[in-house]
Amino acid sequence: MKFTITGDSAIIMKGLSELQASYDFSLAERSEINITCVQEETLNGLAISYRQGNGTITYAYPNQFFRAFSMLLQHLQQEDTPLETNEKMQFSTVGPMFDLSRNMTMKLTTLKDFIRKLAMMGHNSIMLYMEDTYEVSDEPYFGYMRGRYTEVELRELDEYAALFGIELIPCIQTLAHLEEFLKWDAAYKYKDTRGALLLESEDTYDLLDRMIHAVTKPFRSKRIHIGMDEAEEVGRGRFLNIHGYQSRFEMMSKHLTRVLEITDKYELEAMMWSDMFLKLASETGDQYDKSTNLPEYIIQQLPENVQFMYWQYNQTDYDHYDNMIGQLKRFGRTPAFAGGMWVWNTFAPNYHISLSASEKALQACKDNGIRDVFVTLWGDDGYENNVYTSLYGLQYYAEHAFSEQVDELQVKQRATFITGIDADALLLLNKLDQPPGVADGNLQQTNPSKFLLWQDPLLGVFDKHIEGLDLDEYYKDLSKQIERKQKEAHEYGKYHFDVPKKLCTVLENKASLGVNLKQAYDKKQLSELTQLVDTKIVPLLSDVCELRSAHRRQWLTMNKPFGWEVIDIRYGGLLNRLETTKDRIERFVHGELDQIEELDQERLYYSPRFEQSTGLGWGSYYYRMASPNVFFHVLPIY
Repeated sequence: MKFTITGDSAIIMKGLSELQASYDFSLAERSEINITCVQEETLNGLAISYRQGNGTITYAYPNQFFRAFSMLLQHLQQEDTPLETNEKMQFSTVGPMFDLSRNMTMKLTTLKDFIRKLAMMGHNSIMLYMEDTYEVSDEPYFGYMRGRYTEVELRELDEYAALFGIELIPCIQTLAHLEEFLKWDAAYKYKDTRGALLLESEDTYDLLDRMIHAVTKPFRSKRIHIGMDEAEEVGRGRFLNIHGYQSRFEMMSKHLTRVLEITDKYELEAMMWSDMFLKLASETGDQYDKSTNLPEYIIQQLPENVQFMYWQYNQTDYDHYDNMIGQLKRFGRTPAFAGGMWVWNTFAPNYHISLSASEKALQACKDNGIRDVFVTLWGDDGYENNVYTSLYGLQYYAEHAFSEQVDELQVKQRATFITGIDADALLLLNKLDQPPGVADGNLQQTNPSKFLLWQDPLLGVFDKHIEGLDLDEYYKDLSKQIERKQKEAHEYGKYHFDVPKKLCTVLENKASLGVNLKQAYDKKQLSELTQLVDTKIVPLLSDVCELRSAHRRQWLTMNKPFGWEVIDIRYGGLLNRLETTKDRIERFVHGELDQIEELDQERLYYSPRFEQSTGLGWGSYYYRMASPNVFFHVLPIY
């Protein structure tokens, strides 16, 4: 399909050219389809008028043009009929936040692929969350062996995003969440606790100056997110030894002032997470406490030259959002909002809670005049998931950004067209964490796709929760469903379903393995133990290898190699423990062992709060799944 583009098109032509290969169209000086571009900055939206080969796209900003063009292209690829439509943008800023710090640093080719898709959706911003994954002068250990981005790489990415009118915003940490840098001896002088910087230290503020200068230098945007979330431990390590006790509010308030002096120096517009001040105002210490009422001393003492960003990922109560936004508006300026697509700490997207929470949150944002909206894609505990599984959620946010009310069918149609992956196939992956035993909707964010894979077959940390559940059959059936979707997918989409399909094949044999071993052992059913070795453990040894190979291929296609070693080690541990399980059972069956002590142990609930009647509950992190024993010795916090 060929297009001739005329009119106010100078700012969009290079970006449009970049989209040709991905979306099966071409640009020509003469063609059967002629589109006139009209830029009207007062429009704050888009309008499309098309009839018999001639059309007009009216837009205010580039992201609106690319969204309009994608809507027209989608329409024409289905039928060449007249089209008249218009949309008003509900927010000034909308876009994802990519977590580039929890082991996964995406290749530039992957980020550019996302930029193209986001442009066609209508997004106009991307936050890059980089704790220590960028270069800082005179700090060789900052991001050492972590896949950090060079200034040249970040500048190249910014240049590419600019072709589509997408603003790249660096999101860093200037207080806590810096464990991966502070773990090095070379960083000791900056260190308060394992993850928090030492406040009231000129060395710290010299470092922060260099960090802020380095991370903003490659970008056009004057906005920077300075983090400062989840800093409960601040002032409780070396700071306490040096200065004695001080209130966290006083420390954070003074620190924020110092950091904003640096951002002012570089003429930057700062944003920060709001949770610590909400926690300090809450009687329970919970930033999600609906009854929180910000006291006047917090409102009066905090600087004005920062925008607070309210984050909330799992609340499905509209009134909660409405109240918390109202609290933050008392600072006299409009906060930003960050929702989430749950792709972290699991192999699967949790679309049920993500969409349920986001629907309420985004409606509250519209009703309260919130202008800046982001959707986070965190990567907690290794990022075993594939970030592309979030694409349906990214489309959902785009539709909210251009509509007062969102139509589910339209979201699916748009997502399928723009991503090249069937939206229902993306939603199907939600079932990886929805086996029997999980509470309806999985509002507790449990992650059986992860803990059933990594938990030890002899120790069975989660086995008490899954007794009596036919998980093997569930994952066998889900594997077939995913395989059907994979076969139906275009070549581009097939690749994204390989790991989920192979994971289901593994869980078909492993999910209930520990429960079955324990039952057969307790009853001294030696023939059953032998059968479990032959029909479950032996196939698992090869199936896990196939899963690991597919996962490695996926990771190294999308991401830099740094961080894969963490997942590789997990697979190695799983394979070794399966071999040990096989060896110990065989020796017991042959009479070489009098007992298998691990199987003698009583199985307890991982958490009494999450007994089977209330669902499997939150699944925690790898080091808690793989063993109840010591993975690493926790030293004092500093």
